[in-house]
Amino acid sequence: MTDLQKLTIERPLVFDGATGTNLQSQNLTPEDFGGEHLAGCNEYLIRSKPSAVERVHADYLMAGADIIETDTFGSSSIVLAEYGLESLAYDLSKEGAAIAKKMAREFSTKEKPRYVAGSIGPTTKLPSLGHISFDAMRDSYFQQMAGLLDGGADLFIIETCQDLLQIKAALAAAQDLFRDERTRLPVITSVTIETMGTMLMGTEIAAALTALEPFDIISAIGLNCATGPKEMEENVRYLTQTSPLPVFCMPNAGLPENIGGVAHYHLTPDELERYMTHFVQDLGVSIIGGCCGTTNEHIARLSDLAGRGRPAPRAIDWTPSAASIYSSVPMHVEPAPVIIGERCNTNGSKKFRELLLQEDWDSCVSMAKEQIKEGAHMLDLCVAYVGRDEVRDMHEVITRMNTSVTVPLVIDSTEYPVIEEALKHYAGRAIVNSINLEDGEERMAHVLPLCKKYGAAVIALTIDEDGMAKTREKKFEVAERIIELSVGKYGMREEDLIFDTLTFTLGSGDEEFRKAGIETVEAIRLIKTAHPRTKTILGVSNISFGLNPHSRHVLNSVFLHFAIEAGLDMAIVHASKIMPLAKIDDRGRELAKQIVFDERVFEEVAVVA
Repeated sequence: MTDLQKLTIERPLVFDGATGTNLQSQNLTPEDFGGEHLAGCNEYLIRSKPSAVERVHADYLMAGADIIETDTFGSSSIVLAEYGLESLAYDLSKEGAAIAKKMAREFSTKEKPRYVAGSIGPTTKLPSLGHISFDAMRDSYFQQMAGLLDGGADLFIIETCQDLLQIKAALAAAQDLFRDERTRLPVITSVTIETMGTMLMGTEIAAALTALEPFDIISAIGLNCATGPKEMEENVRYLTQTSPLPVFCMPNAGLPENIGGVAHYHLTPDELERYMTHFVQDLGVSIIGGCCGTTNEHIARLSDLAGRGRPAPRAIDWTPSAASIYSSVPMHVEPAPVIIGERCNTNGSKKFRELLLQEDWDSCVSMAKEQIKEGAHMLDLCVAYVGRDEVRDMHEVITRMNTSVTVPLVIDSTEYPVIEEALKHYAGRAIVNSINLEDGEERMAHVLPLCKKYGAAVIALTIDEDGMAKTREKKFEVAERIIELSVGKYGMREEDLIFDTLTFTLGSGDEEFRKAGIETVEAIRLIKTAHPRTKTILGVSNISFGLNPHSRHVLNSVFLHFAIEAGLDMAIVHASKIMPLAKIDDRGRELAKQIVFDERVFEEVAVVA
């Protein structure tokens, strides 16, 4: 990818145009496709009429395209099964890549090398709607990608994506393939935003970027298909302003018009060039091309545009976030904190536990929605219960919450298969709760590879082999050790780590824990000062365990206030039970503050001899 990366700095890279449009212009007959039953299966032309595929590539190469896409958009077994060709998925993918590679070599020069992108479409199934399992989709993509790799593809493009879970399955396949083959190709992911302004599943562009940005396998991210450049502009602008990755844009030749049952596209080459000039020279898009309706004339104009200079520099304002399938939520908000609802947890909520035991899954989802109405930004989810199949229960709940809950989820489990089951079926970007050093690296060695594979952030507890750290110095020491291992050994980023400095109850009267509150607050301050890119979190109610309800609400609220002052980003709380300080009387506020900071006053007592 080094040569490609250099090219995107010097000038925008140019992809080719529409495969289907070009093939239609060739007036192919059913016999060209291999018979009436295969008419419309463009991928089978790789076998039945390879000259037609070669002509597509030659037209776009002559127009000046740097990168041509293989005729394999639908060469996965999932799509080919509709024609009874599923057994040919690997072979057609390999042969399609080989045809494109041959054509690219013929047109390559030292001054203008040409590259082949293995085209990987969305298939015909949406895993978030239960059309197909994650593993089955991943296996189908693996087979397709293996053929593209063996056929000589220089990069992969996962395009026209309609469901984030479909993209995650494709990325998992690519990760596994690169691991098995001990190689790596650049990967572009391109989502499709419909005319209503979201992906087909209702995903906003911010949620798509949040879910995909953590995958270091991705080389560029962007948009293609569905609309023309005019309708794409605001989403393109968002990506160029926020995406840490290079931005890709491949619009249709305008919105299609149905004329006599055939889609017609009316955006002229001049008009496409005008829009794309704005995207490149004003917004900083660095990879451009054409989708449905675009011809070699459109691509020739884009090639001319690419020769006129480098993309505009981008000032990127990226905020680490989590996401549901619908929307993105920053991991720090103003005013802080990010509120994580705590009641979808079998360990802390009797009601949720009873619903789980009754297998009343719809009511479990309703509890989640109630917390959103109460002000929760994210939701903690734990389905662990002794004697039950936690993997099964997680599957039942997460598949429903994936499409029914609009805020991100925090996956709370001690069992690795449960965590993976949740991440496989969650389209957005989840947070995993949690890792620690209680048994050395054992838990990190299991959980962090899952977070990397599925793009999740992770909560890290300040616990080591000696137990829960009690002093600020020890809490900070454990956090430093976790950062060193997570980043240096397991490839996480500091912004993927959320530290829980933990606290003990102040309601027990135990002398050992009198300073638990202040030690926790000051540990937050130490971590945020030394590692500002990390985030911090607390299960606030632990501080008041054992007190009466009103005292708990007051102490929790005051403790939360001082934790936020020290740099707390996120809090797991019952959102409706946190009280603004202005609503707590002066005496109550002062007493809570004295408890949190252990501001006891000892009076001297005279001893009479």
